[in-house]
Amino acid sequence: MRVLFDCRYVRLERHDGISRFSAELVAELSREHEVTMLVSDERQLSMLPALPHVLGPSPTGPLEPLTAWRLRHVHADIAYSPMQTIGAVGRAWPLVTTVHDLIYYRHPAPPRSLPAPVRGLWRLYHLSYAPQRLLLDAVDGVVTISETTLELIRRHRLTRRPVAIVPNAAASLGDPVAHDAPPTRRLVYMGSFMPYKDVETLVRAAALLPDHELHLCSRIDATTRERLERLAPGASLVFHDGVSDEEYGELLRSATALVHASRDEGFGIPLLEAMSLGVPVVVADTAIFREVGGDAARFFPVGDADALARAVRSLEGEWAAASRDSLEQSRRFSWRASAERLGAFLEEVVGAGRGRRKR
Repeated sequence: MRVLFDCRYVRLERHDGISRFSAELVAELSREHEVTMLVSDERQLSMLPALPHVLGPSPTGPLEPLTAWRLRHVHADIAYSPMQTIGAVGRAWPLVTTVHDLIYYRHPAPPRSLPAPVRGLWRLYHLSYAPQRLLLDAVDGVVTISETTLELIRRHRLTRRPVAIVPNAAASLGDPVAHDAPPTRRLVYMGSFMPYKDVETLVRAAALLPDHELHLCSRIDATTRERLERLAPGASLVFHDGVSDEEYGELLRSATALVHASRDEGFGIPLLEAMSLGVPVVVADTAIFREVGGDAARFFPVGDADALARAVRSLEGEWAAASRDSLEQSRRFSWRASAERLGAFLEEVVGAGRGRRKR
């Protein structure tokens, strides 16, 4: 099967969630299928496997609605995009797109990194489910990353097209820990500082755990940092303002737990990254974190800093067992298995299209 794989969301330096999703899946999918990558900037190739590629428009540019029409000369049996906004008009092959989550219908503030015109369109897009339905019904199949998001897609009747689950997995951060007790009392948070992430609950909990350090890994602006420092003066906070994969892996290996208080997530890759190293996770009790963390995770009610602190304390004397459970849970997810699911779904869509043409 010849697949045109949209890699235009791959970052130039360090992967974010969709960038990692794209890079890992295209590498694994190419083991079994003939893959051509679509990029919008040839610098993206440094973050991707050595595969044939074509150059296309920016995914946030004004010509995005015409992308499939502009690429109709590319020989493929099917095209796949890790987002749902690629233009489907005039396509020469079946097209499958992706819905990662529906977070921004409940939390409509767009990422600040997007250009101002795109942020405006973002807000308009999320005022109603109608634009999403139009996009998803215009393609031939839809991928999502979790049972949790699939249930939301069904609940809101977002598409009449077939939907398949292709889960995220953890990046390789090295070998699991070998110790039976954490070497430090570090708590690690990996994620942004957008309001729905509820980092404030993590900071308040850190103030209740004066013998622990809360390490916040992502880049942060000065205003947000000052606000969090004022929120809980007694908390021991360490702001890394960005870490490499190597630094992140070493930080996790030294930690008591990864902590996450987000009220809403599409998946929760940091949970898998920590658990794949045998590091326990203490996370907000949400449907998606239950799906990813399973019985290995320690949960606390959303927004409850006291309960979060108690959950961290509950690891004392039980850390080794929690570590083993975490490692076992992480093995349920792999990029190889996810690529196999994606490949099988793409073949189904291609086959269904051929069947319709014969009739």
